[in-house]
Amino acid sequence: MEERISKILSAHGVCSRRAAEELIRNGRIQVNGTVANLGQRADAQTDLICVDGEPLKEKCEFLYIMLHKPRGYVTTVSDEKGRRTVMGLIRDIPERVWPVGRLDMDSEGLLLLTNDGDLTNHLLHPSHQIDKLYQVWVNGDTTAAIPALRNMTNLDGEAIRKPYVKLLRKNDNGGVLSIIIHEGKNRQIRRMCAAVGLRVSRLKRVRESALSLGDLPIGKWRYLTEEEVALLKKV
Repeated sequence: MEERISKILSAHGVCSRRAAEELIRNGRIQVNGTVANLGQRADAQTDLICVDGEPLKEKCEFLYIMLHKPRGYVTTVSDEKGRRTVMGLIRDIPERVWPVGRLDMDSEGLLLLTNDGDLTNHLLHPSHQIDKLYQVWVNGDTTAAIPALRNMTNLDGEAIRKPYVKLLRKNDNGGVLSIIIHEGKNRQIRRMCAAVGLRVSRLKRVRESALSLGDLPIGKWRYLTEEEVALLKKV
């Protein structure tokens, strides 16, 4: 059966569909000896599909992993600047996986990794707007900032859904907030806080969709349970 090449690559655990499209744009995918085009279709059973000259491997077992990302790591498979990536924390995993979404270098907490391209595409699709819960340590006037945060519907000219904001702890310099957002824009919470006069000193993601970080130690990872995977697929 013919399918888009990007879908075939993700189904075989090569990379996510978005990353597969980038491989195709860069001329790294060949079908029957000819460089593939974006949007091209092929049959994985009858066509010879190669990645960088290597034939596509058989479908691998899908893996679903939760990592407690520490600060100081970038959420990419590789980094052109030579910075530490989260892949260095999961060297023992037998199959190739990739991060689902992003968690910036200065942030920590729950990060999902998988080689399931369809699930990756499902979770990252803008229409789904999956809830993400963060604990946020801030400096500044929380009394004045929290009402503004709760009613924020625009961030640097882009529409966002109103976040859920709760004050967990208050101190002389600021406090700790619980914030739920529904998008995954670049450094979104840091930018939201800056817009209302707060400076983020620490940011930790503790829940994403049906997954909770729980007591997983920082820098460690575990496989998701079958129940957790099923819940993610129902999102």
